[in-house]
Amino acid sequence: MRRTWGLYLFPIPALALYLAFFVLPAAQGLQYATTDWDGFSPGFNRVGADNLVRIATDDDQFANALGNNLTFLLAVVSGQTVLALGLAVLLAARSRGSTALRALFFLPTVLSSISVAFVWRFVYDPNLGLLHSLGVPGTFLGDEDTAILWVAVAQVWFHAGQMMVIFIAGINQIPAELHEAAHVDGAGRWQRFRFVTWPMLAPATALVVAYTTIQSFKAFDLILGLAGNPPRSSLDILSTRIYTTFANSQLGYAAAESVVFMVAIGVVTWLQGRAARIGAGR
Repeated sequence: MRRTWGLYLFPIPALALYLAFFVLPAAQGLQYATTDWDGFSPGFNRVGADNLVRIATDDDQFANALGNNLTFLLAVVSGQTVLALGLAVLLAARSRGSTALRALFFLPTVLSSISVAFVWRFVYDPNLGLLHSLGVPGTFLGDEDTAILWVAVAQVWFHAGQMMVIFIAGINQIPAELHEAAHVDGAGRWQRFRFVTWPMLAPATALVVAYTTIQSFKAFDLILGLAGNPPRSSLDILSTRIYTTFANSQLGYAAAESVVFMVAIGVVTWLQGRAARIGAGR
């Protein structure tokens, strides 16, 4: 086959955009993480790893945000995965009713984060809210111990329909012969789910968990919509903490927090990948 060198020119625009809007800003962020720049002054001092040392040893607000984010992550990943899988199993069959319900559960996904935040602010209002009208006691977002979990409920409601679609696509890819063979062997509905459906959904589950993890770290606008700016300490997560630091004219320190933020996402994603491979016996 004759080699056409012109084909190598096609990736250049995409690579140029990636270099300009991702690689260079990331490299510049690493540079600023070693400074005390306030974001406005013409000059700054090099502080080396002092910002990272301070984050690791003497920043209670960042540690609190990290703890809140991990709690939020566990609640959202577990709740959203289980709910989306349950909906997918119930609505996988093609019928008019299931199609209508799929559209209904998918509807929140098309809303903006701020719209979702205002809907749930009404739900959680301790005086005039929906839960108060239904007789559910509590201050919800005002409870320092459980506020982040109430935000997790809103996040699950927001994206469960989107994850349901991924699971339904995975279920529809399972050969019907496998279920028929299990049925002939006397397997009940739970056994067919446990030994046929669930193992075959491993790729879809890995995708849902990875995507939900990233969503949990990026719940910036939902948190600010529900809790205001800056959020209280009980609702402060890593992304809102970085924004607050940046707004306080500590750009160098905010860049260092961003570096730790990226490392945290990488570690969590790597751990999930390892867990998935161990679960698959690889």
